[in-house]
Amino acid sequence: MSEIYTKVLIVGSGPAGYSAAIYAARANLEPILVAGLEPGGQLMITTDVENYPGFADVIQGPWLMEQMRLQAEHVGAKLIHGQIVEVDFSKRPFLCRSDDGQVYKAESVIICTGAQAKWLGIDSEMKFRGFGVSGCATCDGFFFRGKEVAVVGGGNTAVEEALYMTNHASKVTLIHRRDKLRAEKILQDRLFKNPKINVVWNHVVEEVLGKTDPLGVTGVRLKDTVSGKVQDLLIDGLFIAIGHVPNTKIFKGKIDLDHEGYIIGSPLTSETSVKGVFAAGDVRDKVYRQAVTAAGMGCMGALDAASFLQDEGAT
Repeated sequence: MSEIYTKVLIVGSGPAGYSAAIYAARANLEPILVAGLEPGGQLMITTDVENYPGFADVIQGPWLMEQMRLQAEHVGAKLIHGQIVEVDFSKRPFLCRSDDGQVYKAESVIICTGAQAKWLGIDSEMKFRGFGVSGCATCDGFFFRGKEVAVVGGGNTAVEEALYMTNHASKVTLIHRRDKLRAEKILQDRLFKNPKINVVWNHVVEEVLGKTDPLGVTGVRLKDTVSGKVQDLLIDGLFIAIGHVPNTKIFKGKIDLDHEGYIIGSPLTSETSVKGVFAAGDVRDKVYRQAVTAAGMGCMGALDAASFLQDEGAT
């Protein structure tokens, strides 16, 4: 199998990857995008999207990703189904190998592999994901106005999600498997002072309860980690906030990552620790994690890559 040369290789899809492809193609850089294991990213499992600018009506996550993909192809980006499994950033052109053995030689690389929410790992959770079970309160909280919801977790993310949901929900229950939180003290103080929030200590979610027509969450079955006693909690929505995992395994030792595995880079650019390698979207953003911010960072990645290539005389 012969090597494929490109000025810009985009690793991963989703809002960041597709936006990078659109901007790189419009700069006549003829980018190649290798879509990854889950083409379209997290939005492919998101049903209603109401906060992406430009749409007055609710749109569907998979539809939005399909439109971005078509736009990228329309302006000249080459999209390839596959997954990059190995990279060599020690010298340019960079070498990246996909799961089918194809080797790409790239003058620049834009990493858009995203991050995945950690899930509980129970079957019922998967059944209702997108239908009452969510991994992002700021994404989906609006749909639970005036309803009762629960948040699972005990760290900063869980407490922040619970506090955020008080802007929408009538009642928020925080479910934690231990008897104390890991979140910062200032966040805990805000949580305990909020009259809308109730904390259920020493409990884990054993099952998500719901109806099938229409599909939706009606409650959760909780198990006491001390006594083993089981009880049901009636809720309309469940938010899993036990952390995220950036998809950076293949980049370990190749570029600088923080202790959580997120790519370290300049706060004002998409640059990484390796000159000519850029990163965009949730793979480096642990704060906002929104489709619109990922898309913006994808644009930054393409523009930064274009400037880099021009400076290197590779355009």
